[in-house]
Amino acid sequence: MVTEKDKKEISLKPKREEEPYKGFELGPIRPPSEASSLLIRVTRNCPWNHCRFCGIYRRKKFSLRPISHVLKDIETVSKYINEIKNNHIHPNSLDDREQTAFYSALSWFRNGMKSIFLQDSNSLIIKPDDLVEILLYIRQLFPEVERITSYARSHTIARIKDNDLEKIAKAGLNRIHIGMESASDKVLTLMKKGVDKATHIRAGQKVKHAGIELSEYYMPGLGGRELSREHALESADALNQINADFVRLRTLAITPAGDLFNDWSAGIFNKLGDKETAQETLLFLENLEGITTTIKSDHILNLFEEIDGKLPEDKLKMTNVIRKFINMSPKEQMLYQVGRRTGLFSRLDDMNDFGRRSIAERHCLDFNVTPENVDIVIDEIMKRFV
Repeated sequence: MVTEKDKKEISLKPKREEEPYKGFELGPIRPPSEASSLLIRVTRNCPWNHCRFCGIYRRKKFSLRPISHVLKDIETVSKYINEIKNNHIHPNSLDDREQTAFYSALSWFRNGMKSIFLQDSNSLIIKPDDLVEILLYIRQLFPEVERITSYARSHTIARIKDNDLEKIAKAGLNRIHIGMESASDKVLTLMKKGVDKATHIRAGQKVKHAGIELSEYYMPGLGGRELSREHALESADALNQINADFVRLRTLAITPAGDLFNDWSAGIFNKLGDKETAQETLLFLENLEGITTTIKSDHILNLFEEIDGKLPEDKLKMTNVIRKFINMSPKEQMLYQVGRRTGLFSRLDDMNDFGRRSIAERHCLDFNVTPENVDIVIDEIMKRFV
């Protein structure tokens, strides 16, 4: 909770900095769960940028935005929110940067102004006092905001002092998203994550201890065929020790932008097909024990959107979805895969809808999809979602 003392005016006097303020900025990504959030860019790109499966920030330089620039962005959104409320704005008269700020403010206003996401990939890498200053200014200008969230790397969190994390929590950071991806040291080394299992566990526990909600990400398929079982079991073991508030599934998709693409193309990395990925995911979920985590499958990359529930009470319901798919005939599995990846199906029971099923069958015929080549077709479709 922010006290009256905390709500002191934050000066926006110019600071000594190398670059001039060029207007409101937006980064490239945010979690699907932050679709209704206002995006405030604190850093640019990724400070690590070596993960072999990720090409989002390739050949892009990491930098910290000057704090005065971030505060100015927040102030600009506040100005436009007030003008929107009073119908005193004509967006056609604004330049491109101003229009970006205006439409960000308008979208956020229409979505209820409940949450803010701090971009880019690892906002907690900035000095804790600077982050506190940003958070307090947000709370000062938008006291109605319910949630402020950010991505962070386990390596970064593990190095932050506990009392600094507590200050950050007190200033208003409600949730941290960590891309664990895997807790197998072999997989982490293979993918150049720059972190090990022990650090993942330590970072997750530190976030929870600070009183901040924690959302961890598990990437089915990241270990390939050779490390699939270890990937699932080691990741489940780490998450059992963390007890994150959320575990979100993000199935591996390989695109030319990531370094993993070359290994896959050369046959060095053996990517799992959908059925194998389903079997790995089932093994992972079955081995989550003694925790109260909420499981989310909130991305089109995932084969099963309906895996959504809280442990331990919803575990059987979630795992039975996967068992049902595994027990289908190859032809039915193929039909569901195509229907899911083309947006026709979000649940297995959607296959009972005659209209949608007929369209999925037509897609299979038009593109010569068979149970033998369906994973190749799906790989091409999934590239569009990364």
